Amino acid sequence: MCFLGFFVIIFVLSPFIGQMTDLIFAERELVQSLKEYIEAEELKLEAVKSWADKLDLLTRASTSDPEGFLAHPVNAYKLMKRLNTEWSELESLVLQDPSDGFISNMSVHRQYFPDEEDEKGAAKALLRLQDTYKLDSESFSKGKLPDPSHQRAGTNLRYFERLLSKELRDLGRSQQEPADERPIQLDTYERPKDYLPEREVYEALCRGEGVKMTPKRLSRLFCRYQDGNRNPRLLLKPMKEEDEWDSPHIVRFLEALSDEEIEKIKELAKPNLARATVRDPNTGVLTVAHYRVSKSAWLEGEDDPVIARVNQRIEDVTGLSVNTAELLQVANYGVGGQYEPHYDFSRKDEPDAFKSLGTGNRVATFLNYMSDVEAGGATVFPDFGAAIWPRKGTAVFWYNLFKSGEGDYRTRHAACPVLVGSKWVSNKWIHERGQEFRRPCGLTEVD
Repeated sequence: MCFLGFFVIIFVLSPFIGQMTDLIFAERELVQSLKEYIEAEELKLEAVKSWADKLDLLTRASTSDPEGFLAHPVNAYKLMKRLNTEWSELESLVLQDPSDGFISNMSVHRQYFPDEEDEKGAAKALLRLQDTYKLDSESFSKGKLPDPSHQRAGTNLRYFERLLSKELRDLGRSQQEPADERPIQLDTYERPKDYLPEREVYEALCRGEGVKMTPKRLSRLFCRYQDGNRNPRLLLKPMKEEDEWDSPHIVRFLEALSDEEIEKIKELAKPNLARATVRDPNTGVLTVAHYRVSKSAWLEGEDDPVIARVNQRIEDVTGLSVNTAELLQVANYGVGGQYEPHYDFSRKDEPDAFKSLGTGNRVATFLNYMSDVEAGGATVFPDFGAAIWPRKGTAVFWYNLFKSGEGDYRTRHAACPVLVGSKWVSNKWIHERGQEFRRPCGLTEVD
């Protein structure tokens, strides 16, 4: 492996469906607590009303002839008893606050509630979806979506129609309003000022348009069993590998993660999910960025045997050492979650990106898909028109650097906004150091 110096990396993360699922159950608990509070208030009011009705009858009788009423010693005693004891009991009843349980429950859950920034982020996500997928705000709010032609989005319209039908049934309406067949116009969103030069291509690829997989190129793609150059751990069960793109070469590994491993990784990551940050190439300071919207966490092999096993599997199937790789990064992209076009490797104008690590540049990317995505969420490469769709349990792999150590600028890629669903991925960025004898240097700059 050639070493051409250190480069700066721009690193960012995004949304939070993984944590929002917990909010769903928290809200259900709060609703139950609210109902219990209402029931307690109703019981209290019934008791007070019963007191009021009983005392109303007594006071009517007593005030109609006060002296005659008090002439009876039992009535006089009962008046003393009521004023000394029973009215105090009634006062205590009125002062009881059945809301204590509900307020206490609210206090427990409030610390996990979204804040104003989260709410604004969700609103921006909706605008981002309108822009990328060319959705009209009125139609979008009613659950109406155009039916995109790409392979993963065929169910979008039916999905939202089912949601809309359910909402209408819940509201007691017998049938859905007829669909509006007028063409949907996007006139509700202004592009951001930092307009990306390849934005048109990027967003078209997200919609499944403009993918340059020609028949000639398709004929160069194959599938195979990958045994890691006779690696003992892959001899009995080699990894299934299929080509996604010819040049640059991108492959997909099937059955890269089991369902059990995925659930364990998510379980380990959820408590540590936090809004992703990016490293400012000028200052080196980590900061949040609008162009990557997700939440992420970092896991190391010592955290759990599953993480150690996944790291070893990545090394076996790629033939590259993971001893100098970064920790396994787990990211969750919710609705609208994205990462706009970026490079995984650092460029020559970013000389200090990995200086503190001492491991060289990011030579390769190994990306595990840990969920299916109902619509959206593709990984796209605007430079050469590739779109790779998430498939749970599979992983994609590509080299960011040529064998010479020069960056392959064609690998600029993006994570498209998630239109429907929740996208879970885990990334392993493999670095140059340690690959000297595993991926020898090439003889030319772009070898």
